[in-house]
Amino acid sequence: MAPTTDRRRDNGGASSAGDAPPRASRPRRADAERSIAAIIDAGITCFSSDPDVSMTAIARAAGVGRVTLYAHFPSREELLEAVLAEAIARANHVLDTDALAAAPDALGQLIRSSWRVLDQYGRLRVATQRDLSPAQLRRHHDSVLARVTHLIARGQEDGHFRTDLPRDWLVATVYSLLHTAAEEVDAGRLPHNQAPDVLEATILAALAARPATPAASAPTRAPNGADPASAGSGRPGRH
Repeated sequence: MAPTTDRRRDNGGASSAGDAPPRASRPRRADAERSIAAIIDAGITCFSSDPDVSMTAIARAAGVGRVTLYAHFPSREELLEAVLAEAIARANHVLDTDALAAAPDALGQLIRSSWRVLDQYGRLRVATQRDLSPAQLRRHHDSVLARVTHLIARGQEDGHFRTDLPRDWLVATVYSLLHTAAEEVDAGRLPHNQAPDVLEATILAALAARPATPAASAPTRAPNGADPASAGSGRPGRH
């Protein structure tokens, strides 16, 4: 009688093929993560240079095939959302504010560093504004706008910023003016080197606290019923 074959030994100790550990899953996952990172990096570079760049050009810049790109990002909109999310995540690491500075000074620093980031990514802003909805754009900027909200609240408490308008409106004003400045620079109506100064001056002036309006006082009556306009002028009042 032939000796019985030990199948478990022949299969490397596993009782069946289904019990074998999924050794290939980790390398495949790592490869996918590297591909995604390369595509997003290429997307940031390509969209910042040309808002009309093709998906094929982005795949080529990332060193992957179109099939791989579309496997991870089935549409241009999905890729743009991922690119914008990564760009803003990077921006959050370089936005400067001094926690000890007065609110207007800290907000001025944030405005200037925000402008540098916005300027760095160039035409990416054009692509996202054209292909993503306002709600999508605002959602991605929430983390940055939270800083603005905090500084405006601090400035209101300290008496530096106005309280006669809703805080959310003041935050929206900062957000809108930053993007309007970029559009004006693109159109050649605002010199690039003047944009940070113009932005800071405009935003801080819009947010500055308004002086209290003195209560209106009653007109002073001249003695003996004289006309106030003629009092002290040497002219007799009317009788």
